[in-house]
Amino acid sequence: MAVGAKSQDATEDFRGASPAVDVEDETEEIEDDGATEAAGGLGKLNTVFISWSKLMRCQLTLVLFKESKKKKKKKKSKKKKVEQSDPPRVGLSKLFTDGIYPEGEIQEYKDDNNWRKTSEEKRYDERTAMEDPELTFQDIRRAAEVHRQVRRHARRYIMPGMSMTEIVENIEDGTRALVEENGLSSGIGFPTGVSLNNCAAHYTPNAGDTTVLQKGDVLKVDFGVHVNGRILDSAFTLTWEPTYNKLLEAVKDATNTGIREAGIDVRLGEVGAAIQETMESYEVEINGKSQQVKAIGNLSGHSINRYQIHGGKSVLLVKNDDQTKMEEGEYFAIETFGSTGRGHVVESGDCSHYAKMFDAPHVPLRLTSAKSLLKSINKHFGTLPFCRRYLDRAGESKYLLALNHLVAQGVVQAYPPLCDQRGSMTAQFEHTIILRPTVKEVTCAA
Repeated sequence: MAVGAKSQDATEDFRGASPAVDVEDETEEIEDDGATEAAGGLGKLNTVFISWSKLMRCQLTLVLFKESKKKKKKKKSKKKKVEQSDPPRVGLSKLFTDGIYPEGEIQEYKDDNNWRKTSEEKRYDERTAMEDPELTFQDIRRAAEVHRQVRRHARRYIMPGMSMTEIVENIEDGTRALVEENGLSSGIGFPTGVSLNNCAAHYTPNAGDTTVLQKGDVLKVDFGVHVNGRILDSAFTLTWEPTYNKLLEAVKDATNTGIREAGIDVRLGEVGAAIQETMESYEVEINGKSQQVKAIGNLSGHSINRYQIHGGKSVLLVKNDDQTKMEEGEYFAIETFGSTGRGHVVESGDCSHYAKMFDAPHVPLRLTSAKSLLKSINKHFGTLPFCRRYLDRAGESKYLLALNHLVAQGVVQAYPPLCDQRGSMTAQFEHTIILRPTVKEVTCAA
């Protein structure tokens, strides 16, 4: 304020008086005083500015330091989700790290058993079963998921021109890898069946078999997986000849009918009647002539026990008087076979399938080679079915005499190929079901 007042007085003196020496002196005096005060103000401002600059530099340094620390911190890399390979060879434990495997298709019980779904008592029974290592459904679900993934690949992979050996080895390699084969704890449930045309079941190539799949063939692919003795048994049929599409449709429909009719306290004969009625409602036109699809009367589905593929109960594919009932907690392979032939099979061809009898008798074996072979069978297969290729893989050689001796003594059961009349075609579809206390579970449904 002082600097402005002095400047105003000097201007008034200049206007109201004649020029004098005093004016110049006054002006100089005013300038000197203003410069002194300005210099003092600027000094203070300069000090403030320097302090503010230092503060800003400190803050900037702190910000840069924090930013550098952030950059140095390594970002946690997200674990890449493990995916199945093609062909499937990644073990399921790497895909299902929590050990919980997918539940199968759920079907409610019919009619008088429908109450089970909402019963608190039956729900409790299921929870208890899941906590019991011998009763848990996780074992069969793990086996089912292996089957599902291997089956999905096999359907795309199998083509005419491939040898039977190539087909079964691809399926078995996938099964062993996915189930993470471990002695008798987990592995293949039974030999991979690849029965062709009129042969309905129990054919797998022995060493040296050079059979090649042809475009006009009807191929049944039947393979199993087991976890802790819980065997998953499922099959499907492939054909590249449209003539036989109706045959496949009939058998698939019949299998679904059997699954739908199965249930706790249902009589086995009633299931067989429903299967036959469905299957034989279909016709196949071959060379301009219609032929009824026939249910193969001497083949059947079956119950499955731990380490025992045929558990003692049979589900025939035709109407019969069997009053045996299905029971809670049982496992069943509902499988049906249809044919354009007689609907009756007989044993035919070289045997490839075998299994040690579940209740094998203790008999003296006079052949040393038979004793040695039995020891190998017990070690590698127990009571699970096996084939000659599996004995080869286990390191056995020149064993046919010993094997036939074990069969003759009733220690091992032979399962030769089962065939309808020549020129006919057969088809098969199969799923394993659990009769749970509350519902029916189709374990390996797609």
